[in-house]
Amino acid sequence: MKKFLQEFKEFAITGNMVDLAIGMIIGGAFTTIVKSLVDNLCMPIISLLTGGIDFSNLFIALDGNHYKTVEEAGEVALIKYGSFITDVISFLLLSLVVFIVVKNVNKLREAKKAKEPVVEEAPTEKECPYCFTKININATRCPHCTSKLD
Repeated sequence: MKKFLQEFKEFAITGNMVDLAIGMIIGGAFTTIVKSLVDNLCMPIISLLTGGIDFSNLFIALDGNHYKTVEEAGEVALIKYGSFITDVISFLLLSLVVFIVVKNVNKLREAKKAKEPVVEEAPTEKECPYCFTKININATRCPHCTSKLD
């Protein structure tokens, strides 16, 4: 049990759990911003383009009656397809924003990689001139054919 707790502590401190928690917090805040963008900016424009349709009041009452608003329907079971349309638009906008952010982050990473100097590693092996096998570059005698090397 002590080993398990130690491993968990190392996992939590090494950043995996902290990174996940930060991602969840930022994701929650980001979702709130996108929801506000959809509800307060996009949906009024879409409503204007569709002739003033209020998506929040698009629903089907399952009791067979017709109600003008969700509030008027009260406790009646409803299929709120207008809210679903709003959520789909919200998802599409969120996906678009995430795509744009990831695309730009990848561009920055590529630009950073392009600026980094390419360091060539020194060779660690050489070829024996007698038996043509690969040997350590510091070898003075071939371990395969035992030839003395310069």
